Amino acid sequence: MRFNELHIQTEHPPHTKDDKQNRISLPNLLRKVSLFIIIFVLSLHFPNFISDLHQKDQTIGEILAVLEKHPTGLANVTKEELAEAIYEEAVRYNHEPKFILALIAIESSFQNWSVSEQGAKGLMQIMPYVAESLAQEIGIEWGGDRTLFNPYLNVRIGIHYLSKLIFDFKDIGVALTAYNYGPTYVKSLIKNNERIPYHYYRKFITTYQNI
Repeated sequence: MRFNELHIQTEHPPHTKDDKQNRISLPNLLRKVSLFIIIFVLSLHFPNFISDLHQKDQTIGEILAVLEKHPTGLANVTKEELAEAIYEEAVRYNHEPKFILALIAIESSFQNWSVSEQGAKGLMQIMPYVAESLAQEIGIEWGGDRTLFNPYLNVRIGIHYLSKLIFDFKDIGVALTAYNYGPTYVKSLIKNNERIPYHYYRKFITTYQNI
């Protein structure tokens, strides 16, 4: 009898209905707290996201407005897509879109089918032998003139090239001069302590200010 009494005393007391409700409500409480935290965090960032999206659309619209002022030789829908491509690539390489537009204005006057006397082609006037190696660096399949006269690919290659020059020369003015004259020529001037011509850079600044 004592054994049974002892046995009964060592058993867990029976669960009450309130205990079960408390155990069931705890996960629900955790879920609610987690949901509240998620909503709170989103509320902090969502206004910035909307603002950034609005700023992006506005900038793309400004780029398109510049393109539409010039005879690009491109269809309207292509110009719209080109404006977005210029924005995306400029942001990717931490350039102001207006900076890229000024360079395109100087190089080709926004004429997609432009070819220089030296053989540079497209919006950003890139020499084919330079463009081919650059295209490989950023994963673009090289197709000769077909690649350079594709405005989206030309812009991608051109902005990548400009960014490389800025990284190599650590100076925007020198980098722009190298874009125009060629990096080998500019490096030879630096090596021989000769004067670097800056008239192209000055022309760029004027175009940038007036674009």
